[in-house]
Amino acid sequence: MILELADIRIHPGQNAAFEEAIARGVRDVISKAKGFQGFTVHKGIESSERYVLQIVWATLEDHTVGFRQSEAFTQWRAIVGPFFATPPVVEHFHGLLPSP
Repeated sequence: MILELADIRIHPGQNAAFEEAIARGVRDVISKAKGFQGFTVHKGIESSERYVLQIVWATLEDHTVGFRQSEAFTQWRAIVGPFFATPPVVEHFHGLLPSP
């Protein structure tokens, strides 16, 4: 299992539209990708234009090759990309300790 963590900053005043777009993009595009196992989205409290998208993938390659190099990635970016104030910072993690 691989955790993708995307730190997203959007343009001010676009929260409602972005939240609809990210929900639609995950539901209609990312969730259909090979290796997709689930997601969460968190909205910043101190910085309301900051979001953290967490996606669980079966393997790193399911994200970096299977999804990022597919037409689905282009579709995803067409849905959410117009809201980005800066390019998202994306990193990947493996689990270390289970939750209690």
